Amino acid sequence: MKNAILTAVLALGTVSAVSAQQAIETPKFGDNWSLGINAGVTTPMSGHAFFGSMRPIVGLKLDKKITPVFKLGAEGIFGINTSSVRGPHSSTAFDDSYVGAYGAVDLFNLFGGYPGYTRPFNIEAQAGAGWGHRFETGGIADQNYFGTKVGLNFNFNVSDYVTISLSPSIIWDMTSKPVEQSTASYDVNRANFNLTAGVAYNFGGNGFVPVRPYNQGEIDALNGQINELRGVVDAQTAENAALAATASALAGQVEQLQNQPPKVVNKVTNNLESVRYIFYKIGSAVIGADQQPNVEMIAAYLNNHPGSKVLIKGYASKDGPEEVNIRLANQRAESVKNALMKRYKIPASRIQAEGCGIGEMFDEESWNRVAICILEADK
Repeated sequence: MKNAILTAVLALGTVSAVSAQQAIETPKFGDNWSLGINAGVTTPMSGHAFFGSMRPIVGLKLDKKITPVFKLGAEGIFGINTSSVRGPHSSTAFDDSYVGAYGAVDLFNLFGGYPGYTRPFNIEAQAGAGWGHRFETGGIADQNYFGTKVGLNFNFNVSDYVTISLSPSIIWDMTSKPVEQSTASYDVNRANFNLTAGVAYNFGGNGFVPVRPYNQGEIDALNGQINELRGVVDAQTAENAALAATASALAGQVEQLQNQPPKVVNKVTNNLESVRYIFYKIGSAVIGADQQPNVEMIAAYLNNHPGSKVLIKGYASKDGPEEVNIRLANQRAESVKNALMKRYKIPASRIQAEGCGIGEMFDEESWNRVAICILEADK
């Protein structure tokens, strides 16, 4: 029966090790190693006083988590020699020793699933086998035996790196006399109960990083978004190229106009109607420094012709919400009016400013962000 239980525990650990890797990133080789020391007491299960026969033990173990559920390791346990110096006793510091390999299953991760981090507390079921040795005592020569061990580890994980544990376990001497495989059995009269407390350092911390699997539908959707964004980038690149070509053409026209000889106006009448444009940056009603000369020209005309007036019409482009553009159109007309009044002392009675909403006078959309100033000659 006990053989069947031990086999089931190990098989369950193996199955868990396979299943736990499905959604876990492959850890580095140096991750999830643990080195621990422990100390406690041991006593025979029967044939002796349970508490009266207790003696101290110390141990050392090294293991590695293969998955969040299953780990493999090796350990050594040594019974401290507490025999009376008057009676038969071991000639060494130890009465006996046990060195073996083991597998352990994290019951919390097995039945509750791996949460993606180290739990503050967990319980492990451990089973293993190894070599036992009893040192010479009372004239009886050293004895070797095949042993098996099962137990539980109650682990308090202080951090990803430090674990404090309390571990009850039982070790069976599987051979009754000289080592013969045919005599191996679980016999309570040849078993010791151990209770130890220990501390372990986990090298590399918790090296199990959960990986979110994507199905083909999600991958196709992400690829579609990438292709759509590429299309947006290509369209923006083409638009930038067109704007660059327009800017280049305008620069050529400006250079051509600069190279033309100035036209001489022989006569100017007071009946001339003149139009001036003041352009704005997107979303702004502030007159830029490059547009100040146009305002100055309007002010100069009004000062030179005391009977003249100016009609200022503010416009906005189609960019942005309609209600914002209507407000911008009003603000642009008012910005020119305020500049003429405050800076050039033009009376308000000679200035009419009105916002005209969204303009569609020009094919070049940015030109529609404008205040059009129509000068009326002397009456």
